[in-house]
Amino acid sequence: MPERDRNEPYSDLAFYQSLGLKSGLEVHRQLDTERKLFCNCPAVRSYSDHYDAELLRHMRPTLSELGEYDPTALMEFKTKKEIVYRLGRDTVCTYEMDDAPPFGLNRDALERALLVGMMLNLSLVDEIHISRKQYLDGSIPTGFQRTCIVGINGYLVCRGRRIGVRQLGLEEDACREVADRGHVRTYMTDRLSIPLIEVVTEADMRTPAEVGWVASVIQRLCHLSGVVRTGLGKVRQDVNVSISGGARVEIKGVPRIRQIPALVHFEALRQRALLEVRDLCRSRGLSPDAFKEEMDVSDMARRYPHPLFTAIGRGGRARAIVLRNSTGVLAYPTGPRRTFGHELADRVRVIACIDTVPNMVHSDDPDAFALAGLFDAVRRQVGAGAGDTVVITAGPERDCLTAMSEVRLRMVEALQGVPRETRKALPGGATCFERLLPGPDRMYPDTDLPPVVLSREMLDRVRGRVPQPLWEKEAAYAKAGLSAQQIERLMTTDMFGLFDEALPRVRLRPAILAYLLLDWLLALRRAGVDTRAVDADLLARLFGGEEAATMRQRDAAAALAMVLGHVPGWAAGGGNDAS
Repeated sequence: MPERDRNEPYSDLAFYQSLGLKSGLEVHRQLDTERKLFCNCPAVRSYSDHYDAELLRHMRPTLSELGEYDPTALMEFKTKKEIVYRLGRDTVCTYEMDDAPPFGLNRDALERALLVGMMLNLSLVDEIHISRKQYLDGSIPTGFQRTCIVGINGYLVCRGRRIGVRQLGLEEDACREVADRGHVRTYMTDRLSIPLIEVVTEADMRTPAEVGWVASVIQRLCHLSGVVRTGLGKVRQDVNVSISGGARVEIKGVPRIRQIPALVHFEALRQRALLEVRDLCRSRGLSPDAFKEEMDVSDMARRYPHPLFTAIGRGGRARAIVLRNSTGVLAYPTGPRRTFGHELADRVRVIACIDTVPNMVHSDDPDAFALAGLFDAVRRQVGAGAGDTVVITAGPERDCLTAMSEVRLRMVEALQGVPRETRKALPGGATCFERLLPGPDRMYPDTDLPPVVLSREMLDRVRGRVPQPLWEKEAAYAKAGLSAQQIERLMTTDMFGLFDEALPRVRLRPAILAYLLLDWLLALRRAGVDTRAVDADLLARLFGGEEAATMRQRDAAAALAMVLGHVPGWAAGGGNDAS
């Protein structure tokens, strides 16, 4: 089905091939079950900020089965976060708090996941084996997420191209983060352990626009399945991006598909810029030894009326690091309103937990001209020159020491090119650092639950509920005369069920029926009209006669409104809308 043109600005295949762009998706969708994945608590459909108790925990990394630490777990441990969980007595139990083992895999959730797997043409596994995926950001109180693979090696069709689907996972959702200030991160636990599926595609997408198109196909396919929840907060997309010479970077938790093309585009350009920064540093002969000079500059900094240095008056300290022969590196542009200096500031914010704005200053920043005297004083203290960059941060002494260590590490990474990271989407298409990209050491077997054998009876039962393939259904809609926009909206607003039920029972043109369901009912609701009575039976009574075959769109809209007890403006001799 042809897509709308909203993604077209990012569809220049030749340009993105010159970058060597590769991109894939990990789409998480909550399943529409009554209870959670491993316990009998209700899987709530709406979230609340009400809670009955709080629980405080600290997370610590553990060795993998091979005796190694996951780098992401070590990074989270360096933040020294206190994790506060807000508990509701009606939504969590001892399982979520790791005070009881899991109570068994939710079979309803498993069957729903299998149905989606069949729609994605996956090779389903014979047995479900539960694994643990380590999470030390606090989003799961146990420190790990229970997850399992349902199927592998499938595909979907997007604009005539076959896109590989690497695997489909069934896993439990994480807590909702409600605050993250300093060394305290707070979560609500009502979303915790709700079943969700994870659709992982191959890195087959060649342009940012195509990533958006594929995300839309997955969205429509999941809606067609009838087994997932819809609405904001029920779906999240992780986007993987790399270019030639770069590294895989994951943009985490993108809530809206329309954001994806710009995010992929600017991440590709950011990686190109980081490779240029690497080449610039190498051309100057920089090595890790150029980033070693660090000192306390509290006495010098307190004389400058800068917002960052107010921390000194509250008992904090200011520390500086000198980056030899690095002038201009931190000012190198990496994205919309972003420079390489933001790469350092992000690490300071996330790992050192210095989250003031700004959380550091540097001599490459033209807005820091008022601190030129301070930068010169630091240079004189270590015998540095104008070609050397000075970076200063302020806050609790322990955090400042961590901050300087992270600045040094990030500069060393700059000599190598693009670090493997998980990043967070920002408005306008830019991203910021969230954490290091997890490695395979975070996964290990779960020993609390036995494997679940997929019986032939279960598979046959699920197979009998698999709907018509999405691309065939949308092709049939197009043949019936629906526009591309109407088709997409039908499949993403869950109106296709009512449309399919009503279409063979009415004589209206299909495009007019789609208009009534997608546009006119919305206009009536906005005018205060109760539209809950609209179903296939009402539509059949109203538009099942021969006269409906030649009815104009406006006449059909007026007839539907009047049946609901409302006279639209034009029918009463007034305006053109539903009022």
